[in-house]
Amino acid sequence: MVQDGVGDPDDLDRLWTPHRMAYIRGENKPADATPGECPFCRIPRLPDEQGLVVRRGALAFAVLNLYPYAPGHLMVCPYRHVADYTEVTDEESTEIADLTRQAMRVIRSVSGAGGFNVGMNQGAVAGAGIAAHLHQHVVPRWVGDQNFMPIIGRTKTLPELLTDTRALLADAWERAS
Repeated sequence: MVQDGVGDPDDLDRLWTPHRMAYIRGENKPADATPGECPFCRIPRLPDEQGLVVRRGALAFAVLNLYPYAPGHLMVCPYRHVADYTEVTDEESTEIADLTRQAMRVIRSVSGAGGFNVGMNQGAVAGAGIAAHLHQHVVPRWVGDQNFMPIIGRTKTLPELLTDTRALLADAWERAS
């Protein structure tokens, strides 16, 4: 029996995640509107180990995600502070694509990743955590990599420190060049 105002029942279970409202509202989000304050503008000025930079190109760089979905989750970013993919130059687009392909090869060589999620969230409404600076995610995937831990245990299992992952990928990338 459907109660007035509740809606039609369906066969779906619900997992309520009210804690995600802080992310949706942008609470504690790093500044991204000004080129000097944007994390993706600051990172290239740091030493690679401190900034978690895995590889630098002439126009773009690969950096580990501080909040990875999986070990080896990195992002490819242009150095230039630009928000929209349609605004990058042909040269930037080419280097972003080249670094993305190289990242997949390197990650696969050191981790045996079975697949990848690759993509950009363009704009805050599309899920971009830092909407003002373009970044393409490269997320390695393995069979059975998503289990109950993040949902039931409210825990992500990452078997390696970010500094160790950075060193592993940077060394492998250098050998692959």
